[in-house]
Amino acid sequence: MLLPHKHSAEGTTIFTIMSALAQQHNAINLSQGFPDFPIGTELASLLGEAAAQGYNQYAPMAGLPQLRQQIATDFQKRYGVTINPDTEITITPGATYAIYTAFTSILEAGDEVIVLEPAYDSYIPNIETNGARAITISLKAPAFSVDWDEVQKAISLRTKAIIINTPHNPTGAVWTKEDWDKLADLVRDTNIIILSDEVYEQLIYDGLQHYSVLQHPELRHRSFALYSFGKVFHNTGWKIGYCIAPPEFTTAFRRIHQFLCFSVNTPAQYALATYLSQPGLPVVSKMMQQKRDHFIDMLSATQFTIHQPASGSYFQTVSYEQISDMPDMEFAQWLTREHGVATIPISAFYRNKKDDKLIRFCFAKKEETIKLAMDRLSAITVTAK
Repeated sequence: MLLPHKHSAEGTTIFTIMSALAQQHNAINLSQGFPDFPIGTELASLLGEAAAQGYNQYAPMAGLPQLRQQIATDFQKRYGVTINPDTEITITPGATYAIYTAFTSILEAGDEVIVLEPAYDSYIPNIETNGARAITISLKAPAFSVDWDEVQKAISLRTKAIIINTPHNPTGAVWTKEDWDKLADLVRDTNIIILSDEVYEQLIYDGLQHYSVLQHPELRHRSFALYSFGKVFHNTGWKIGYCIAPPEFTTAFRRIHQFLCFSVNTPAQYALATYLSQPGLPVVSKMMQQKRDHFIDMLSATQFTIHQPASGSYFQTVSYEQISDMPDMEFAQWLTREHGVATIPISAFYRNKKDDKLIRFCFAKKEETIKLAMDRLSAITVTAK
């Protein structure tokens, strides 16, 4: 029985591989991007309250109206943008789902999508599953900035979309308004659609500000903006995200969404809507910057090298050049087996497995978790050539 192979990725994702290896060797898992500390007690109690009050049946296909209204209110307050909660916001079971659905709503066989690498590993399989072709462009290390000349060269008559990720996974780089202006210059007078993956938009450091595609008046009307509550409120297992897009894009998005999952976890939507309605919510970036700073400070006592601190996200990209010249996949597996700390090789975020001898650590962990990991990393005193 021959089944179609709809994309070029092989086997399971690197996150599954490294998390399984961590479990096998009882390693500290700094690979996959999930916190190991509890969510807020108030948010947790609201989930139980939702079930107790009867929010246990299907939610409307677009999402609970009160949650969509709270998202619109939040974006008005934080970004100064006006969003129609009925025609521009759709609740989804996570941001990865939202990315796939956005691609599926616009792509046809033969289309091309420009992808900036290193890139979240779902992008290219999503594109290829829809019969389109990914055109990859490498960001420029160590700042992982965009080579705009290369982007311009990559645009063709077949270019349907460009996918952007800021703050960036895996590098922590953050786009500025100037970056968006340069993109606008390139796509002006074209029909190119922008997918803006902004799941880490509230995890941004050192006084920087996230600039959303929704704030760019020229780009907003050709863009899907994609978000995740899991990254903001540390509840990745709830799998609640959302898509903000202009009405005609939202209509196309919902045309697919209604036949993929139709409805999203109702009690979780109620809990999030109620939580967002309360004033004085904690600023998550302050807590996460403390974790980033603590991680960087402790890592300085090891043989690892940080070329540039992450400006956003959960992640810090690190060089092991002083320790080994092994390929990064081999090194990540060696580190997990021999020293009990699991990480992600950056080559996994490139289609051609480009190897710059870099790995990615997740610092969204309890202080004691980071300390235990650093104790193990500090014990690496000999090179593993």
